[in-house]
Amino acid sequence: MATKDALARARKEASMTQEELARKVYVTRQAVSRWETGETTPSIDMTKLLASALGVPVIRLLDLPAEPACQCCGTPFSVPHMERGADADGTENPAYCKWCYDRGAFAYETMDDVIEASAPYLVEATGMSLDEAVSFMGALLPTLDHWKADSRDPRE
Repeated sequence: MATKDALARARKEASMTQEELARKVYVTRQAVSRWETGETTPSIDMTKLLASALGVPVIRLLDLPAEPACQCCGTPFSVPHMERGADADGTENPAYCKWCYDRGAFAYETMDDVIEASAPYLVEATGMSLDEAVSFMGALLPTLDHWKADSRDPRE
């Protein structure tokens, strides 16, 4: 769902007016209105603040493609040359890319390791600043299966 639609829906579900949300995130009502009409888009850091003010996970407000993506780095499998990883026995693992998971082993021990390795590619692909890419990945990664506290099995 587009950020503009997700934001408007979350605000209404929270029974907040644009003015009330604006006060909570220290912007004008007009800024909230522009975000909800799609005239402008809030920065990733503002999106995090909006999610907190609305009591929703930040991932709900991000305009992410509804397509399969690596459950370690978040890169969509539609990206050119984005191959799937392999389990120890060589069978393809549908949940992870080959850069994150190959031959039954993960390439990264921490989310910070993934962010350091992947953020420059996100900058190149999207035109985000490095700070924006790092912040975006910091919001996205905890929602992926590999980084969820209760899910560390690469087959999930």
